[in-house]
Amino acid sequence: MATATLGGETDFDGWRKAARAFRLAGVRPADARFVVAGGASAVQGGLFDLPGSDRPRESGDERIENTFAVPASFVDLAREVILHRAEDRFDLMYRLLWRLRDEPDLIRVVSDRDVADAMERAKTVSRASHKMKAFVRFRQAHDDRGEAWVAWFEPPHRVLEKTAPFFQRRFTTMRWSILTPDGSAFWDGENMRFGPPATRDMAPAEDEVEAFWKTYYASTFNPARLKVKTMQGEMAKTYWKNLPEAALIPELVAASSVRTEAMVATPAPSPNARFARAVAPDLHAARPDAQAVPESLVEVAEGVKACRRCPLYRDATQGVCGEGPKQARLMIVGEQPGDQEDLAGRPFVGPAGAVLDVALEEAGIDRADVYVTNAVKHFKHEPRGKRRLHKTPDAGEVQACRWWLDAERRLLKPKVVLTLGATAGLAVLGRKPAVMRERGTPLALTDGGTAMLTVHPSYLLRLPDPGAKAQARRLFIDDLAAVRALMG
Repeated sequence: MATATLGGETDFDGWRKAARAFRLAGVRPADARFVVAGGASAVQGGLFDLPGSDRPRESGDERIENTFAVPASFVDLAREVILHRAEDRFDLMYRLLWRLRDEPDLIRVVSDRDVADAMERAKTVSRASHKMKAFVRFRQAHDDRGEAWVAWFEPPHRVLEKTAPFFQRRFTTMRWSILTPDGSAFWDGENMRFGPPATRDMAPAEDEVEAFWKTYYASTFNPARLKVKTMQGEMAKTYWKNLPEAALIPELVAASSVRTEAMVATPAPSPNARFARAVAPDLHAARPDAQAVPESLVEVAEGVKACRRCPLYRDATQGVCGEGPKQARLMIVGEQPGDQEDLAGRPFVGPAGAVLDVALEEAGIDRADVYVTNAVKHFKHEPRGKRRLHKTPDAGEVQACRWWLDAERRLLKPKVVLTLGATAGLAVLGRKPAVMRERGTPLALTDGGTAMLTVHPSYLLRLPDPGAKAQARRLFIDDLAAVRALMG
């Protein structure tokens, strides 16, 4: 029997050096034995160093020829499995190592009994690390350096050194200690160090902060969503003895049915009056029938305000219909209302609208003679802090909103329809156009009118290079001049 003495329960480096020596010496798994000697330093060395490595030689580290390579996945797996509490973990990993020389793809065979066993243990270790992150509770303490925080935790596996860096990153500015039966971790604000095993009495039993934490936990406990089995599956009872809030759980569970009945019986609160003033009233009950064809632009505007044809109405302040004279020979179609248009309830009143106004004037077109609208009538956006950032409508949303755009075109009968950008082109032409290639070219429409494509004014605002912006603006005005010629 060949015996290797390791420096500790988690001495991976010592195990891999001994296992390397055993494997190259031909020691079969049944004849290899790994034992732990408490307190000894971990042996340095590399089981997986290849011949010719320039790794410095350590005292007592003999280079063994005819070494072989193993996949990195095995090294990672072994590091995890060795943290498991099973006494045969060293033997299991050595059996896998023994077989890897003749079965180099063994780790990929998840149906193999040894591989499956190792992977299940690694998964259990990973779960234990996750639970440690969730259930460590620090209590306040004081020493000669001032405030410090101490936690007692009993992990099911030896995951302290694996998990401690998480707390270092999360509580960088605190001085803290985590005490466990396997060892201790200490962070002084600058350096991490590990110490010997501890006992429960070395950590504070309670502190002033604990009362606030219990109050917070009780106030956030939602009896209507209580599922005891699910809770115990995620927060096993074995952890309860070290969790301050666990003392509240039996009482909270027992009172959950009474609290749920009280919640259900409580009348709904009045809506926030300030919010109600900022958001347009819900006209769902009064909205026109989905099949009702608008007979005037007024009916179109009322229908847009009450439209529920796609989900965009949920996050928008209001629907924004087009505006302009009923006899307009030119209809300009944009993509959708922007942030300012959504709040004002009018199209093209924001930065892009200002660019359009100036360009129309330079091209000789009076904005007052133009009907301006959008392919999509509600503002599609995503929150980013206090701002609402534009999001491009998808084809389904454009198709849903064509009902209103088609009604506007039918009632106005414009001679020319100018589309600004690809989304507007899709809504008018029924296909997604190549704007840069097709811009400035008259396109016949089925209702007898003519369409022309150009870029959206917001495109000009986004160009960072002054030269490129000036050139793009000249082309935009040229497109408007061509539209003016088509209007006759």
